[in-house]
Amino acid sequence: MKDISEKYKTKVSELITDKAQLFLPGGPSELIRLYDKASVEKRQLRVKLGIDPTSTDLHLGHTVCLHMLRRFQQHGHKPVLIIGGFTAMVGDPSGRNEARPPLTYEQVQENAKTYLEQVGKILDLKNIEVVNNYDWLSKISSADFIKLAHLVTVNQLIGKEAFGARIENKEPLYLHEVLYPVLQGYDSYFVKADIEIGGTDQTFNVLFGRDVQKYFNQVPQLVILNPLLIGLDGKRKMSKSFNNYIALQDSPDEIFGKAMSIPDDLIIHYFSLVTDVSIEEMTNFRKELESGKNPRDVKMELAHRLVKSLYNTSKAEEAKGNFVKQFQKNEIPENIDEYKLNELLKITDLMYLSKIVSSKAEAKRLIEGGGVKLKSEKINDPNFLVTADHKNSVLQIGKRKFIRII
Repeated sequence: MKDISEKYKTKVSELITDKAQLFLPGGPSELIRLYDKASVEKRQLRVKLGIDPTSTDLHLGHTVCLHMLRRFQQHGHKPVLIIGGFTAMVGDPSGRNEARPPLTYEQVQENAKTYLEQVGKILDLKNIEVVNNYDWLSKISSADFIKLAHLVTVNQLIGKEAFGARIENKEPLYLHEVLYPVLQGYDSYFVKADIEIGGTDQTFNVLFGRDVQKYFNQVPQLVILNPLLIGLDGKRKMSKSFNNYIALQDSPDEIFGKAMSIPDDLIIHYFSLVTDVSIEEMTNFRKELESGKNPRDVKMELAHRLVKSLYNTSKAEEAKGNFVKQFQKNEIPENIDEYKLNELLKITDLMYLSKIVSSKAEAKRLIEGGGVKLKSEKINDPNFLVTADHKNSVLQIGKRKFIRII
């Protein structure tokens, strides 16, 4: 591990503090103390982050914690990434006003297939410990679990904001949801975490990890909580459930286009949480906006940086060029997917078969909402037939999706 000078520790603390909202307990000074301790002991700090594979896509909201994990990695410490193969079947209730749909073991495994590839867009996978909590949580005996349950009271659990609201509104609150923090806390003990990173909606869960570690005579972890990334709607946290997200697997053009739709008052919010801009750069961007610079121009820089970080500079330049052509010059991007038409097809079938939508029902909704054009003409009938006459035409869905019929 790198030697850590006083100057270096201060720099690291300032950098991480600028991104994080809360350090529990003890504030940022506790992080400096941990760096000191690790330096004396000549060991890496074990920095834990857990992600439940509740869907196939990770999104920018996940990268808030991944970026912080990378900073610890760059400073010589060990990221411990927990894939929640067991906890995903339970479903984290944090910040939710209803229970998550139950997932089977097979669904969770399928969702997690590309997680490392997606995480690798942010982290260096050569220097990371990846584990799956199914490997230990599935083996806890009933007797041991009851002992763990002694560490928390029902009063504490239902005191969580989300639980309290559901009880007050007489919405169902299931037993497995209430027990989720116990499982997450056990993870911290099992991987011997020095630090756990999470979102502010995870406060109860990650603090409970400290109680579990104390129970097993481990030194309790420092908790670092990050702000939640606001979604593209500008109102709620980024979530696939709210359809206000930018997926890490989105194409460069999609990422660039979606980033350009971010509300102007969230530009700095995004720069701060999901890019590696320095404090000085962020200050400059803020000053430019305050002095009257067109927010679109600053947003172009944000979009470029996002694509560059998730792909590369070449893809970022190409996506920027395509955006300018499409939205500022009303031209169709050059590199778009193609679909070979071999027979008469209803437009909903074509949209589904070309994988531009996930279901025919979604295709129908988009058409009825006026979001589908063929040869620049709006299609209003879900039963519209696409024929050989439409070959070499472009089908447009929304503002950013195109497919050429050949």
